[in-house]
Amino acid sequence: MRSGFVSIIGRPNAGKSTLLNALVGEKLAIVTRKPQTTRNRITGILNVKRKGSQPAAQIVFVDTPGIHKPLDQLNKRMMQEVYDSLEGCDLLLTMVDATQKFGSGDEFVVELLKTRQKRSFLILNKIDLLDKQKLLPVIEHWSNLYKFEEIIPISAQTGAGLDDLTRAVSKALPEGPNYFPPDQVTDQPERFVVAEYIREQILLMTGQEVPYATTVIVETYEELEKLTRISAVIYVEREGQKAIVIGKQGAMLKKIGSGARNQIERLIGTKVYLELLVKVRAGWRESRQFVDELDWRKQLETLAARRGRPEK
Repeated sequence: MRSGFVSIIGRPNAGKSTLLNALVGEKLAIVTRKPQTTRNRITGILNVKRKGSQPAAQIVFVDTPGIHKPLDQLNKRMMQEVYDSLEGCDLLLTMVDATQKFGSGDEFVVELLKTRQKRSFLILNKIDLLDKQKLLPVIEHWSNLYKFEEIIPISAQTGAGLDDLTRAVSKALPEGPNYFPPDQVTDQPERFVVAEYIREQILLMTGQEVPYATTVIVETYEELEKLTRISAVIYVEREGQKAIVIGKQGAMLKKIGSGARNQIERLIGTKVYLELLVKVRAGWRESRQFVDELDWRKQLETLAARRGRPEK
C-alpha cells in the first residue's frame, strides 16, 4: 500500500482544477476560463486498486491557486495557499499548458521549483490541442530548466494520459496507510463547495471586472429531512458592481442563484432553497482580516466557537 500528498502547481489557467476533477471523478474545484478562479487549496482523494504490478494507493491530490506575483492581500493569501501546499507534500505535479509560449509566469514557476527543490513530475496539458511535432521542443525546453522525475503529456479535458499519470504517481509515493476513509473524496465541508459553486456562476455570467472583486460566504446551512436551506452573501467592492450582480429587477441574481442551485442539488442530493444577498464591502481584497476569514478552515473554527457559546 502506498499513500501520500501530491500538490498540483502551475500558472493560472494551466488546467489544474480540470485535472483534479477528472482524476477524482467529482466536481470539487470550480472551472472557468478566467485567471485565478481557484483561490484556495482544494483536496481530492483518489483510491487506486492494485492492478498487476501496480500497487494499491491512496493519492491525496491538492489543487492550488495559479502561481503569480501577488499585488493585494487576496493574492498574497492565494500564494500562501501554494506555499502551504508544498509543506509536507510527497510529490509535485508541475502543470504546463503545452499550447502556450514560455513566458515570465513560467519563469516564476521554475524559480519556485529551484528554491524548494521538491520531487516533481512535469505534466504537459492540452496535448489534444497541440500538433505532436510541436510537443518535443516543449519537452526539451522544460527538461533543461529543472530535473523532473517524469514528463507526462496529458489532456485533462479528454482524459488522455490520465491512466499513465495515475500509475506513475502511485509508484512514486512512499509506503504508508490510508489518510482518509475509502469512500471520502475531499476534506472540504459542503458549505465551502456551495460558496464556490455560487462564485463560479458569477465568474461565468458577469464581465471582466466584477468577478475579481467578488467573494461568497455561506451564512447559514440548514439540513432538513427533504430540503436544505442555504443563505449566502455575495460581497463586492463598489455599488456599481452590486448593481451588475443584481441586474435589472434582480434578473442577474436570479440567474446566478438558479445555476448554482442546480449544481448544489446534484452535489447534496436534496432540494435546495437558496437565498442570495449582495453586500458592498469596499476594498475587501486589501483587508487581511477579511481575506483570512474567507479560509474555510477559519470559518469552521468560528462556527465551532459560536456553537460552544451558551444560548442567550
